[in-house]
Amino acid sequence: MPRHIRKPGLYAEMLVLLLAVSALLTAHTGRAQDLPYEDYLEQMRVCPKECHCPPSIPSAMYCDGKDLKSIPTIPPHTRYLYLQNNQIETILKEAFSNATQLRWLNLNHNKITSEGLKEGALEGLPALLYLYMEDNLMTRVPTPLPPNLEQLRLSRNRISKIPPGVFAKLSRLALLDLHANQLQDDAVMEANLKGLTSLVQINLAKNSLRNMPPRLPATTIQIFLDSNSIEKIPAGYFNGLPKIAFLRLNRNKLANGGLPKDIFKMSSILDLQLSHNQLTEVPQIPASLEQLHLSHNLIKSVNGTSICPGPTDAPDSYTEDQIPRLRYLRLDGNDVQPPIPLDLLICFRLLTAVII
Repeated sequence: MPRHIRKPGLYAEMLVLLLAVSALLTAHTGRAQDLPYEDYLEQMRVCPKECHCPPSIPSAMYCDGKDLKSIPTIPPHTRYLYLQNNQIETILKEAFSNATQLRWLNLNHNKITSEGLKEGALEGLPALLYLYMEDNLMTRVPTPLPPNLEQLRLSRNRISKIPPGVFAKLSRLALLDLHANQLQDDAVMEANLKGLTSLVQINLAKNSLRNMPPRLPATTIQIFLDSNSIEKIPAGYFNGLPKIAFLRLNRNKLANGGLPKDIFKMSSILDLQLSHNQLTEVPQIPASLEQLHLSHNLIKSVNGTSICPGPTDAPDSYTEDQIPRLRYLRLDGNDVQPPIPLDLLICFRLLTAVII
């Protein structure tokens, strides 16, 4: 049973980020869309009988869970289209020809294959910002994609190929989710990811990667690589990633020999997750780090003096910028025994939880 010590505290930066994202993703559901009266009437008149177009949100069309095998005719003023949980296998090129105002498209949980998604079917959606195609049967990233996408979610398909240049024109894409697919290192090359100049989050967890993805954009803040087979991180890997704040490498094959000594010494990092690996020592961490997850490794002891990012002999001399920010440390599933070392608490005075 894990043992823990807690003090009151807030992980403010993460909370603010999560709330901002949540507000962004749900904002459209809480208010009626403004449409000219004539357009409103037309939208209601041509709504397909198998779908629901709520009068309070006339630019949304709900066709989810209707056992549809094809995409119905879409009214011209539709901005939010929900087609998840159906039996759709094929999307013809002309399927969205009438949907030039579409901003949000949910095709999760269908039976769409790469062969069934006809070339150009998604290209003619200039206003589309959010594309959800999770839990389908695709074997490659669709191409061409709408040029103004901000979020692309393709998790839980069978994707093993990322066509070179598929992201070349997606300069606004901030979130790319490809977790739980069949990607190997030869698919995740620099050329395949070229063009993602606004990327904030990339999720490649639950694939078959043995190496870190090369040359990610400098804008990247969140990298999720859980449940791969990564054994090492190249020296200097994060030099071109000055904004990285959240790094998840749980359930890989990392040992201390695969981690250069100062690999995580990044002033931007807030959350580092390395649980379920093969580490025998706590890695060196920067003063900025707030959460460190090291559960279920091979660690037997923790030397607070050696991992402290500042001098432990004069902790009261720290300036505000020098105080180690670590608030949460997880070590359960190792061979670390209580009590918690005093030098660890002296160095990391902001700790609110230590779980052993």
